[in-house]
Amino acid sequence: MHQFLFIVFAVFCAGGAINLLVQRKTINSALSLIVVMGSLAMIYLLLGAEFVAVVQVIIYAGAIMVLYIFVIMLLNAGDEEASKGSNVAKYFGIPGLFIGGIIGIGVLLKHRPNDTPLKLGALYGPADQVGMLLFTKYLLAFEVTSVLVLIAIMGAVVLARRSDS
Repeated sequence: MHQFLFIVFAVFCAGGAINLLVQRKTINSALSLIVVMGSLAMIYLLLGAEFVAVVQVIIYAGAIMVLYIFVIMLLNAGDEEASKGSNVAKYFGIPGLFIGGIIGIGVLLKHRPNDTPLKLGALYGPADQVGMLLFTKYLLAFEVTSVLVLIAIMGAVVLARRSDS
């Protein structure tokens, strides 16, 4: 069952990444990136890295994507146009929601506390171990990423600022 779910979320992740590249509107690309981030969180959860999965949802799919959408709206990437709705949600979203819910309930009912999670990856473990790795071994990468995000926000504000002339 875990391998089946892994394949399902890997397909969602790859489909979201391809959709991110082929979209014409930047806001649709950002929403596709949220699908990729959510799928990655579910893959982390299947691998037994619960903390990394929660951080993926809170930090990346939550905070970072809000920043991206804010920058897109700040830059006024295009005029808003009215649409009649999406058929993708009707044909894939609603059935996918029900199928995913049924699979999720089945996995929760079959999960036993004695099962040991699969220990893969360097960041597997309790939150204190992940924090110690993040702020010791990976401190430089963490700080460089923070500075790059700050520079991107400042660049977006400078580009979006209207000139007085």
